[in-house]
Amino acid sequence: MDVPPESGPGETNAHPPARTSLWTLAALFGRMGATTFGGPAAHIALLRTEAVARRRWLDDGAFLDLLGATNLIPGPNSTEMVMHVGWLRRGLPGLIVAGLAFIAPAAVLTGLLAWAYVVHGARPEAAWLLYGVKPVMLAVVLHALAALAPKAAATWKLRVLGLAAAGAVLLGADEIATLVACGLAAVVAARVGPLPGIGPLVGLGAPPVVALAAGAPTALSLFGIFLKIGAVLYGSGYVLLSFLRADFVERTGWLTEAQLIDAIAIGQVTPGPVFTTATFIGYVLAGPWGAAAATLGIFLPAFVFVALSGPLVSRLRRSPAASAALDGVNVASLALMAVVTAQLGRAALLDATTVWLALVSLLLLVRTSLNPTWLIAAGALVGYARHLAGIAF
Repeated sequence: MDVPPESGPGETNAHPPARTSLWTLAALFGRMGATTFGGPAAHIALLRTEAVARRRWLDDGAFLDLLGATNLIPGPNSTEMVMHVGWLRRGLPGLIVAGLAFIAPAAVLTGLLAWAYVVHGARPEAAWLLYGVKPVMLAVVLHALAALAPKAAATWKLRVLGLAAAGAVLLGADEIATLVACGLAAVVAARVGPLPGIGPLVGLGAPPVVALAAGAPTALSLFGIFLKIGAVLYGSGYVLLSFLRADFVERTGWLTEAQLIDAIAIGQVTPGPVFTTATFIGYVLAGPWGAAAATLGIFLPAFVFVALSGPLVSRLRRSPAASAALDGVNVASLALMAVVTAQLGRAALLDATTVWLALVSLLLLVRTSLNPTWLIAAGALVGYARHLAGIAF
């Protein structure tokens, strides 16, 4: 029988984890990973319903402590929230079981779709389905960008920092170095007042944390690239677009712009973490072993970060320096999203039909609470209908 935790707000990890069977954790988070659409916000809302309201495993104050911790460490927020709850209930084994159970359904489904894409991707039917999904996906990203902007760029200093980050990336600065520099600049600005000079941001070009292998992609090289991404990526899963484009389209040339959009689109139509886009890319580039290596690489840092930060949640949450750094990283992430959205728009908006599909989707997202999954499915049907009607691509 589960025992409700005794900790209150600010004391999330002050007591030993309460006991819950590993099977219970696996069943709950496996179901969530297989059925929850809508992105991190939807995942976290459902997690609160299950862990706080229904099972009373923790209270709202403790839940907010965990949410604050996920915003201070890189990685997929909703997946890390699941891992934190697993840690609270059964320690390190609970963390591992909860995380794997939440990730596995999406990874398996994405791997199957990647297999189908490799086998049938060049066929007209599959091409038309993705033709309709791409502009809807673009609208979803635009909607997320608009929703995040007021919070991420809440002050004039952060707005200036965001513009500087966008300009730096457009001029060729390394994305990781830009994120780090913005985080440090925000800490300095919060402590001394005026924002320091931002000129050096434009010249950033630090090498990636993991060197990219030349030649054909291998499971090992994919593991290294995705390990780097998983270890440094802050913000929404949509920020993943910028890193994927930089590493796989521009630096290695292993993917085309259209293939990248296809990968992101597949990630949008599957439940669970958006980061399983890595599974799709890994399979397309290096088969089943590539899919396994990419999935392990992008999620492994989250397991490590949650294991290390779990006992320190309240301390991290109260750190002024960490909060200021997060503000800088978030606004830089928003800038990366804006840059990559403009770049991807050129590949998604092919004709009048795709333009109208993007506009209608964006209008529905703004005016209604419709789940984006239904819009993506509708976009796929539009593309398939055009194919059945014999309209040329």
